Amino acid sequence: MPTLVLETSTPTASLLLVQVDGSVSPRSFQSDRSHNAELFRPLQELMEEKPKLELVIAGSGPGSYSGTRVGIAAAQGVAIAMACPAVAIPSILGLPGATARALVIGDARRGTCWTAKVAAGSLESPPELCEADELARIIQHASDEGRAILTMEEPGRFPLPDDLLAVIRREVPGASGLWSAWQGADPETRRRWLEEPPQPLYLKPPHITAAKRPWLVEQQG
Repeated sequence: MPTLVLETSTPTASLLLVQVDGSVSPRSFQSDRSHNAELFRPLQELMEEKPKLELVIAGSGPGSYSGTRVGIAAAQGVAIAMACPAVAIPSILGLPGATARALVIGDARRGTCWTAKVAAGSLESPPELCEADELARIIQHASDEGRAILTMEEPGRFPLPDDLLAVIRREVPGASGLWSAWQGADPETRRRWLEEPPQPLYLKPPHITAAKRPWLVEQQG
């Protein structure tokens, strides 16, 4: 049965409906901060083909937190309606360069960055945080290993010398790349993705704000 794929972790979002015979119906849209408003028109266009879906795939990031959440929520909603599984796959694997050996880097804000190693369409290591001043050393080491250096953002936003900025290649993850990652995954990886609840790929633990009036919480407890 057909598979629906959504990748919304960057401003350049894409959708893909893959038919049983391998033919595809692609859609895309550009949106900086309003994926929740832009996603449903192309999604409705694909669903008008009235597919009976076998699977819904969504990119889990890292990337736009709101965009990723909207994509996963939409994937789960469609999956419930179609009585089929929904899985979240790291958006990193949707990069064109993820099929080779590469180091993917990103800005984690507040003076930190994240890095992840990919090869042959799979994660060699999950995204890890590092201080911005460590990034140059990590990139140099990866480059010495013969890895391509990829990012989903503007390379100029990283505090790096010009010689290292020159080796960074910007790429955008796509729904077609996520579909390729699913097809190329081994049975154990597919099983793990299917068993894990779809959620954004968090770089940091969720922030919990302490109660401003703890005495009130204690009384209510």
